[in-house]
Amino acid sequence: MPQSDRRDPSAHGAVAHQILIVEDDAETAQQLKAVLEENRFSVNIAKDGGQAQSNFVMRRPDFIILDLILPGESGFEICERFKQKDETVPILILSVIDMEDSRNLAMRIGADGYMTKPYDPNELVEQIQSIAEQVWERSHSEKKEQENRIRFACVCGKKFKVSSMHRGKTLTCPKCGESVMVPTHE
Repeated sequence: MPQSDRRDPSAHGAVAHQILIVEDDAETAQQLKAVLEENRFSVNIAKDGGQAQSNFVMRRPDFIILDLILPGESGFEICERFKQKDETVPILILSVIDMEDSRNLAMRIGADGYMTKPYDPNELVEQIQSIAEQVWERSHSEKKEQENRIRFACVCGKKFKVSSMHRGKTLTCPKCGESVMVPTHE
């Protein structure tokens, strides 16, 4: 692929520069690494959950590509643990398992995407960029929503934090049972 035709990851709002591949098959991991480095990503490889955990803590990747069939713990367990630590790190499952139950479980535990092997390299790069952007937008809209919260207290001392869309509405204090009006401004 000519240099000018390569997609520039920094041209997007959400950027995934540092990718962690969690794959126990060395040949598959090296092929995947070559594809990603050709598209100007920096790549680290972990062959199991322990190496993935160390890499996650020490280098905090921008994106994780995770196989499901791994020695020790499964990719499902690793995904769930990483999402509990930091839900803003996008995780793409890349597996030979092509079952709806597997896809559903992956989404329930927090995976942001699912692709099957063999994969199309161009589609993989597009998925990485798309998923990174979706996760970035989701995490930033949640932060914005948190910033738009109204904080106030009932006369009994119970503290509230509610969305700004509740301004001027009345709610019942669960502590004392009194009606409390959400302030129209802070």
